[in-house]
Amino acid sequence: MTPNRIKKHRMRSHGGSHMALVPFIDVMTILVVFLLVHTSDVDVIPNTKNITIPVSVSEKIPRPSVVVMITKDELLVDGQKIANLADITASDALVIAPLRKALREQAQKALIVTEQKVADREVTIMGDRNIPYVVLKKVMATCTDADYGKVSLAVIERDRPSATSVPAA
Repeated sequence: MTPNRIKKHRMRSHGGSHMALVPFIDVMTILVVFLLVHTSDVDVIPNTKNITIPVSVSEKIPRPSVVVMITKDELLVDGQKIANLADITASDALVIAPLRKALREQAQKALIVTEQKVADREVTIMGDRNIPYVVLKKVMATCTDADYGKVSLAVIERDRPSATSVPAA
């Protein structure tokens, strides 16, 4: 075999292995746009495996705030354990003292960063849907006692039925 013939043979057998970059770039651009569009409306709320959040239909998107989590066993403020649920249930007091102290500390931190009025302070209660109402009532009363003007309950947005699928009465 001559050297020219070997070069032609290699070019024929290896010449078709180049990658078409233009279609690949088009697919990647479409993928990036899709991901940007579908992830821009997501708000991350801290969650634990011990909480089953109730379902609701809500029009408003939650704003960043102090998060009070009520699991089946514990009461947490921004991830730190404050009290046991058994102790809260057994107590006759309407205000939970350790929770009030933790919420006021959070309010002082926020006051240093921004000048907030009492009416503008927000707290979000994220509790299991099976917690007793007595505990929820005590937590809400403690939040208002700790000078938080806006108390919200974290829920999962329920799918709304479409207008065309509603049967006529």
